[in-house]
Amino acid sequence: MQYAFPLITILIWAVNTAVTKASSGVIFPAEIGFYRWAMAGLLFTPFMLRPVWANRAAIKPLLGKIFILAVLGTALYQSLAYFAAGLTTATNMGIIQSMVPMMALGLSIACLGNRLTSGALVGAIISFAGVVVVVSAGNPGDLIEHGVNRGDAMVLVAAASYAIYSTLLKKWQLCLPPLQLLYVQILLAIIVLLPPFILSAKTGLNASNIPMVLYAAIPTSMLAPWLWMKAIMRLGPSRTTLFFNLMPIATALIAAATLGEQLALYHLFGGALTLCGVILAERWTTPLRSKAD
Repeated sequence: MQYAFPLITILIWAVNTAVTKASSGVIFPAEIGFYRWAMAGLLFTPFMLRPVWANRAAIKPLLGKIFILAVLGTALYQSLAYFAAGLTTATNMGIIQSMVPMMALGLSIACLGNRLTSGALVGAIISFAGVVVVVSAGNPGDLIEHGVNRGDAMVLVAAASYAIYSTLLKKWQLCLPPLQLLYVQILLAIIVLLPPFILSAKTGLNASNIPMVLYAAIPTSMLAPWLWMKAIMRLGPSRTTLFFNLMPIATALIAAATLGEQLALYHLFGGALTLCGVILAERWTTPLRSKAD
């Protein structure tokens, strides 16, 4: 039963990647990004407003840090994915997003003083090679000639923003109940996303896009974070993070089944390299010896 928490979370996130891709052409990116968090905030308010208000004395000094977290992990991360959806495939998005644990590990070494391990070094090289294979469609030489696809580049930036978010969350160790922290982040993200929403062209909510907004708002924005928190409480952060490695596999299968995306050989090879690199980094924890040692 304890494994159901991370498995269901990964499934929700993988389906959301397919939903993000499907939303392209049905609703403008700034629209779905705003509607998603506005709806999640509205649904959370009856349950969270009172405890957050009661805890306002503890929350107020942390608002600056929570605002940064809201921009990186709530507003920027998913908004970039919505803008990228029209320029790349859900399969590519899933594989590139699987780099988040690797990026977070690298940032924790650079910013939190964690020691560089053999697995982190070798895994980073292997994972980077895998992403190069995917974004170049199996022809790395094309990157030199044509550069990275804009959609893939946006997903890379989104993954980096979430890795920074995760690192800051660990560094700051904000002493707030997790759901209160999530709720305040959502409220701040709504404020950040309001100007792009106002300035954006709009399709409006209709029968084609309302199910996508509902899925992004309820399972992805509300249920998945709670399930992930429960998984960390039951299994611990290290074991829970390992389930993130299932994300590119689940996304590729769901995209093939629902969007008709074709799995090419370079997807399999690049995805396997990326996955192997992340697993190596997480499991091979032998510290690298410095010359002083």
